[in-house]
Amino acid sequence: MRLEEFRATLNDPQPPAGLSVPLQALWYEAKGDWERAHQLVQNDPSPESAWVHAYLHRKEGDIGNAHYWYRRASKPPFSGDFESEWAQIAAHLLGE
Repeated sequence: MRLEEFRATLNDPQPPAGLSVPLQALWYEAKGDWERAHQLVQNDPSPESAWVHAYLHRKEGDIGNAHYWYRRASKPPFSGDFESEWAQIAAHLLGE
């Protein structure tokens, strides 16, 4: 699936079947369900979920916690806008 196809699924009531946990979390966050997104990544130990976890905490304004999760993901803290970070993470997770 390409990034634009993934974005198009945001019009659907449920995420597409077969998405990885971090992609599911990005999907729910984009739909406005931060709590569901957070629950998903909180229980997944992968570096990819740690990256999404960092994004979620940065978006909520908890910068200290976000930095912790960026370190766990081995990613530098993002300084751009939220949409750009969401797209960067999603594209990476989709293999683009």
